[in-house]
Amino acid sequence: MKEWLKKFIPSWLFSFYHWVWALLGALVYRFPGRDLKIIGITGTNGKTTVVHLLSEILQRAGFKVASISSLRFQIDEREWLNDLKMTMPGRLKIQQFLASAEKAGCSHVILEVTSEGIKQHRHLFIPFSGAVLTNVTKEHLEAHGGFENYKRAKMRLFEAVANYQKPDNFSVVNLDDPTAPGFLNFNADKKIGYSLQGPATKSQKLDSRHLAPGARLLAAEKIKQTKEGTNFVLNNEVFKTSLLGAFNVANALAAIGAAYALGLTNAPIRTALERFSGAAGRLEFITHKPFRVVVDYAHTPDALSKVYETLLGYSQKGKGIRREGGLICVLGATGGGRDKWKRPELGKLAAQFCERVIVTNEDPYDEDPAAIIEAAAQGVRGAGKTPEIILDRKEAVARAVNLARANDTVIITGKGAEPWMVMAGGKKIPWDDRLIAKQALAGVKGVKPRHENG
Repeated sequence: MKEWLKKFIPSWLFSFYHWVWALLGALVYRFPGRDLKIIGITGTNGKTTVVHLLSEILQRAGFKVASISSLRFQIDEREWLNDLKMTMPGRLKIQQFLASAEKAGCSHVILEVTSEGIKQHRHLFIPFSGAVLTNVTKEHLEAHGGFENYKRAKMRLFEAVANYQKPDNFSVVNLDDPTAPGFLNFNADKKIGYSLQGPATKSQKLDSRHLAPGARLLAAEKIKQTKEGTNFVLNNEVFKTSLLGAFNVANALAAIGAAYALGLTNAPIRTALERFSGAAGRLEFITHKPFRVVVDYAHTPDALSKVYETLLGYSQKGKGIRREGGLICVLGATGGGRDKWKRPELGKLAAQFCERVIVTNEDPYDEDPAAIIEAAAQGVRGAGKTPEIILDRKEAVARAVNLARANDTVIITGKGAEPWMVMAGGKKIPWDDRLIAKQALAGVKGVKPRHENG
């Protein structure tokens, strides 16, 4: 019905409708959040990890924290599942959440802010103190009408920070992203840039046009992946995290930058980094033996390539010695009705990195799941590999586990820890890739050596 109405109702009328609901939500709950430090985290990838890590840092520093991510709602010590299949809740619900956080005595609120949420004005009438940008890569192009519109939607969060003009407001921006200068143009009392490129290049990334005097620059050096996670050097001090991959160092820097902007010292940051095990379904290892099984939410080409590179043991620059064993990849093909351009691109990446590729179902909604899968499979074939096509996602995971040999890695991407699979007519089927993987592993009786073919 909604898609049908869009064909006949002007877009400005839909925008006004969403604006009215945003205002109504603020009025009903009396414009909550004026005494809270509200930080918005936006970007294509990494938002959820940054929300959870920053929450952990602030809690370690002794603050009462509330947060909303694609995975959970949190108010102080109370947490509950975000089962809305919507990262950023509707206008009334988000204002109600802010009012509840105030009532519970929270001082800080961290919100995962999406481009679709901004498009529907869910960010309006929220008095943001700070904004963090992880990255901007191609995503939701059809919904926004192109990359520039998508990027501008994310910029509106930084515009909101500038417009509310709360004391000590701040912005934290990934300097390695080509879009960084545009986000740094918005006014803020504190501006922090972070980079994986080291101090030699950071001065080339920013200049006086974009940085306020005395702005802080965070440049990670000597990034090293270990058996326990990843180490890096920041301002001549070593930081350790159990998270894997250079992309997670970038996520850590985003959270550190926000923590610095909020006046925190290294002590709670170090503790949180070392103890933070990651957000559920984000490069989450289900088992390490007799082979590795990993679940990850990656559903964009940029995120998928970084996950594959990390699991193959690549260095930050894409060079290095590949670990013994190969990748067996269970690939979703994007949800129905959106981002059709991604499907062959995801397939090409899987063919590039994976020894075996199994393409399967993933939230088809009202679109034919076989057509979605075939689009991804064409990308695999176009890159010179022959995919297996298994419509039933549970069967696809079981097949991947049964193909695995010692030292291999089974990587299941697309859904992470999402609690539902959405079918035609909006029907939701309870789901969890992690549970499905565990069930498949329970049926594994023995594992052949790596040199034997399956």
